[in-house]
Amino acid sequence: MADETNLPAASDASPTRPTKGRTKRPGRGTRRLVRVAWTLFFIGVGFFLAYPLLVRSNFLFLFGKSPSLEELENPKVEQASQVFTSDGVLIGRYFRENRSPVPLSQMSPWLVKALIATEDVRFKEHSGIDAPSLVGSVYYGLRGDKRGGSTISQQLAKNLYKTRRGESRGALGHIPGISTVVAKTKEWITAVELERRYTKDEILRMYLNTVEYGSNAFGIKVAAKTFFNTTPDSLTPIQAATLIGVLNNPTAFNPKFHPAASRRRRNVVLQRLGQSGALKPAEVAALQAEPIVLNYQIEKHIDGPDTYFRGAISQTVNRWCEAHGYDMYRDGLRIYTSIDSRMQDHAEQAVHQRMKQLQQQFDNFWRNKGQNPWVDEEGHEIPDFIETQMKRTQSYHSLAARYQGRPASLDSALHAKRPMKVFTWKKQDGDTTLVMSPLDSLAYYKHFLQAGMMTMDPFTGSIKAWVGGLDYRFFQYDHVKQGKRQAGSTFKPFVYLTALDNGYSPCDRIRDERVTINYVENGKPMQWQPDNVTREYTGMNMTLRYAMARSVNSVTAQLTEKVGWNKVADYAHKVGITSPLLGVPSIGLGSGGDVSVYEMVDAYSTFMNNGFRSEPRIITRIEDRNGNVIQQFDPVQRRAISPETAWLMTYMLRGGIEEPGGTSQGLWDFQDLWRKDNQIGGKTGTTSNYSDGWYMGLTKDLVSGVWVGGEDRSIHFFRSQQGEGGRMALPVFGRYMESIYKDKALGYDYGPFPKPPTKINRKYVCYTEEAPRRHRGEAIDTLAADNLLDQLNNGRRDSVR
Repeated sequence: MADETNLPAASDASPTRPTKGRTKRPGRGTRRLVRVAWTLFFIGVGFFLAYPLLVRSNFLFLFGKSPSLEELENPKVEQASQVFTSDGVLIGRYFRENRSPVPLSQMSPWLVKALIATEDVRFKEHSGIDAPSLVGSVYYGLRGDKRGGSTISQQLAKNLYKTRRGESRGALGHIPGISTVVAKTKEWITAVELERRYTKDEILRMYLNTVEYGSNAFGIKVAAKTFFNTTPDSLTPIQAATLIGVLNNPTAFNPKFHPAASRRRRNVVLQRLGQSGALKPAEVAALQAEPIVLNYQIEKHIDGPDTYFRGAISQTVNRWCEAHGYDMYRDGLRIYTSIDSRMQDHAEQAVHQRMKQLQQQFDNFWRNKGQNPWVDEEGHEIPDFIETQMKRTQSYHSLAARYQGRPASLDSALHAKRPMKVFTWKKQDGDTTLVMSPLDSLAYYKHFLQAGMMTMDPFTGSIKAWVGGLDYRFFQYDHVKQGKRQAGSTFKPFVYLTALDNGYSPCDRIRDERVTINYVENGKPMQWQPDNVTREYTGMNMTLRYAMARSVNSVTAQLTEKVGWNKVADYAHKVGITSPLLGVPSIGLGSGGDVSVYEMVDAYSTFMNNGFRSEPRIITRIEDRNGNVIQQFDPVQRRAISPETAWLMTYMLRGGIEEPGGTSQGLWDFQDLWRKDNQIGGKTGTTSNYSDGWYMGLTKDLVSGVWVGGEDRSIHFFRSQQGEGGRMALPVFGRYMESIYKDKALGYDYGPFPKPPTKINRKYVCYTEEAPRRHRGEAIDTLAADNLLDQLNNGRRDSVR
């Protein structure tokens, strides 16, 4: 009881007072703050330790992609793809970032000295991160003086792996401030990884080959060529200092566009070289006083000479890249084409020589007539032709949109004169400057005759030469594959092909006479009377070979009717024509549809290749940046016609040279073609109003096609003396083959066509009513003689049908 009364009441309770000598314990609130502080400390330490791992692993997709181990071991720098001819000549490059890596041993030592002295003086000492420089950049940054603290290794990481773009930006990469911290972290981590895997020299090499120097020049090789037209190993101290100075800001310090700023920055680099001991003070002062002398020549995204076949290369390679996961503008591919640079030169020279002469004749012809060359079927100049053509151009549509509702302003713009660089045959470099309006310019260009030419190896499909026009700088339209026109009489061989493959022989005969072809069109009976070119009919019972050699329309029309015009279209498609064709009675004269030089060469090549059609190919192989073959494009062939029919067609095409009055006999004027029993087959072609002149030529090794004509069908000669294919296109082939035979390095020699692979069962040696004329250098057809002897021994004679 006493114990209970001695206890204090609840209401009388009071805090216990500390006994003298005991430590005062903190209160509950203080202890809570201490616990929070320690917790935050450990969390901070843990986050600090885990942060690099979170960044590397792209935790919750917050930080973006970091370079993988494979990417660190084998960094893929964007590199231009290169295009080579079959004889190893570099003819072009494709790139987004124009870059061509070179080893450090092929760089001027001044580059390395200037780079280290300016960008990272302790480069040889640190392991990727320069702590003093980093602390200094933070200190000066807080004071408002922005200074870079990135090492060369960090800058390499940034440029090599695009740490601030694309997949490297995670969710946090879109938040200002935080994005910079994350990017810097990646660069620090990657820089350390690079230092672990590469030597200092390797890092310098990758850096100098990676960074941008302005004017779309990436890498030191392209920069040296762009600004100074030299190589990296030949750079002088001034040139090296200029290029290293540009790295700080490739736009602001570009020596071409900001020479004063570039010179100031260059002098800073020279001063740093002096501070590092690489230059003496007197040398620094002397070099700083020197001006920057440029030899500037910027490179485009597609570098190299302007050629018409580039489009075909781009289309083929891009399709392949899309199917196989490559990028032609990034992956540094080595693309080898079938084009032979020497044959291409010969083809271009042959086209230019003939077209220059032909243009002069064309201009004189219409000048003497006192009118422009755009005429109707009666030879009368078409009124308002240029104004009508102008309305079809992109320039007109742009001006019409700009001056919409203001016709007077539009008309003024179309007639406004200004200096223009235009094509001309009068100067060797092919251009001149004239003062003219858009309408004047269009009229000027419409006067020019155009041309297209292609050569192919019929046995492999390899395209050896491709000339799409006069000059790609001024005429981008490609007349080899893009342009399609009526083929005229060069389409006749497909009629004779159809006949030969269906039982006819070269010795079968059809009379040259006026005929009427009856047919049905849209349910209505129709008639067609084909005219010979001369409007005359000999009444001769001609062999098929003789008729094709002389390009007799009446015989071709009758034969077309016999074999069926739809069947002719089918056979043309079999051997290589891909354009749509109409099965009409006049298909054999070329009016069944428009075709390209590309198609015609492909089709004629089937005759030379024993009846196999070879797919034309311009790409032969593709290698990666290390020279490993990743795709070989082998010849692709399929049987189209029988070997016997194919050989008979080559024999028929030789008739243009060998038969009396053959349309290819203009080739006898080219004396260098006729040596060592050489044989050539060919066919001329001319459209009805002389707007298109064709020649298809065959030798034992090559098939070539040539087209010549106006840009529009209304632009043409008006007489057969100038406008026939034998006068417009045949001379191009003659000049070209002369140069091919003379160029012994090419390996093409004279000789007869290959003998048929099998015995020819049909009779093909036959006679005409005209005595054949011997020509200098005419080859003796020993196979034909043997065949004739066999026929005579068997008691058979030519029959007349």
